[in-house]
Amino acid sequence: VQLQASGGGLVQAGGSLKLSCAASGFTFSNYGLGWFRQAPGKEREGVACVNRSGGSTGYADSVKGRFTISRDNAKNTVYLQVNSLKPEDTAVYYCARGFFRLWSSRTCFSTMEYWGNGTLVTVSS
Repeated sequence: VQLQASGGGLVQAGGSLKLSCAASGFTFSNYGLGWFRQAPGKEREGVACVNRSGGSTGYADSVKGRFTISRDNAKNTVYLQVNSLKPEDTAVYYCARGFFRLWSSRTCFSTMEYWGNGTLVTVSS
């Protein structure tokens, strides 16, 4: 299983980025996926998750209305559009894969099996 995140960078507050995560080594459409982040000195937290088809999603309260998760099963890629960025969004962002055909938008953040390499998002004030 490989999950490679990209798209991070330095952005001013209020700006936007689109993060991508390219997956390989498994049948992409059989798994829910998620995005997590870890800020310096803080624990990792779930940000957004999406089911196998992309038709069901879940979000942390702190990002609702600003972040959008999506996936392209033909490209084995999951995305995170991050808008209206705030300095407190600064973190390393990771994508993750769930368990085989297991999905619940309420519990998705606690049912991930693999995490990939992260991409750093830095938001300046």
